[in-house]
Amino acid sequence: MSGAPDPRALARKARFLRWALNLYPPYLGAGIRVRQISADFRSVRVKMGLSWYNRNYVRTQFGGSLYSMTDPFFMLMLMENLGRDYIVWDKAASIDFVAPGKGPVYADFQIDEALLETVRARTAGGEKYLPELLVEVRDGAGGLVATVHKTLYVRLKPQVRN
Repeated sequence: MSGAPDPRALARKARFLRWALNLYPPYLGAGIRVRQISADFRSVRVKMGLSWYNRNYVRTQFGGSLYSMTDPFFMLMLMENLGRDYIVWDKAASIDFVAPGKGPVYADFQIDEALLETVRARTAGGEKYLPELLVEVRDGAGGLVATVHKTLYVRLKPQVRN
């Protein structure tokens, strides 16, 4: 398709987006840092420290900040890998709090070619597809803090549908 992404442009965009997200006021305010976005937009690592401005009444990570650190990444990753011919939106999300975040926490996002092939196949005739993705938030020792389930909406744009 004409909207296929150029790898060099993706690498430049990944560097710029990491820089921009780290200056994004809601992320600055919550202490969220994008540590890494791979040049192919297939992996992202996010960190959030614990400080006075993102801790709750019981002195652990505020749940809203835990969710916020995971919010846009799967959508951005799919958008960049599928290219301009696709509409990609967040449709739904849920978070399961497993253990208190008592210090820095991390989320590692991954997508692979199999997911991209599935999305392309399921949307080839113009149908919408609602992939369900999962990311775990873990503490510095690797302990599970929260599990976030994301449902995305993906569809070919009307002008490129068969």
